[in-house]
Amino acid sequence: MGGELQGKVAVVTGASRGLGRAISELFAREGASVVLIDLKQPWAQAAADAIASDSATAIGIGADVSDRDALTAAIDDAARKLGRIDILVNNAMWNSYNLIPDITPDIFARMMGVGLGGMVWGIQASVPHMPEEGGAIINIGSMAGRLGSAGALLYAAVKAGVDGLTRSASVELGPRHIRVNAIAPSTVATEGVMAILSEEQIAKRVTQTPVGRLGEAADIAQAALWLAGGRSTFVTGQSLAVDGGIGHSLVR
Repeated sequence: MGGELQGKVAVVTGASRGLGRAISELFAREGASVVLIDLKQPWAQAAADAIASDSATAIGIGADVSDRDALTAAIDDAARKLGRIDILVNNAMWNSYNLIPDITPDIFARMMGVGLGGMVWGIQASVPHMPEEGGAIINIGSMAGRLGSAGALLYAAVKAGVDGLTRSASVELGPRHIRVNAIAPSTVATEGVMAILSEEQIAKRVTQTPVGRLGEAADIAQAALWLAGGRSTFVTGQSLAVDGGIGHSLVR
């Protein structure tokens, strides 16, 4: 029985773990051939090997998304192997939480290069491989781009930039029948996030969230599936908050 993405080809960056891994797994279950791109080839390949099966095609490619030439080569390689690209999920991010006096040029350059540059280069490389009937681009943002937080100045700036990038790209690519949307999660209980939050911080986030829990990677993956598939063909230029209501809640 075919899934919602049967016959589609999807490229996911930052795909070896966390949100990227969850999105890749769901897309594969829904019938897509998935290309997992991550910084290190062994990371990408291990994730692809875990997803691949008799009914699912998964390819792992190593590339630094901030390197335009490297990312373009990776996406070109994916298109050669699988014929085209229908869906791009720009998920890769490099993050360092720093108070304003502690931000260095290297930290600034790396966060902007991966978080925004990687999206620009990914879109630039993928669009020529999308069919005439169009495609879907999904950029992973964050509620941090809308809500301020001490120590997250650069992260908030990058994620606010994702929303602006998404809106502009949707206008430019609309005539090509390519939809461009973003997802803005709140705190999601991935392995990486849980490793840096204390029990007290986790409890506070849960209390602040109206639905009374942190997000799960599956929540974000399901939102990505909706934006990638045929149920959202009149939706573009949007940033979908998947945040348990925290964006509309007074901080408690």
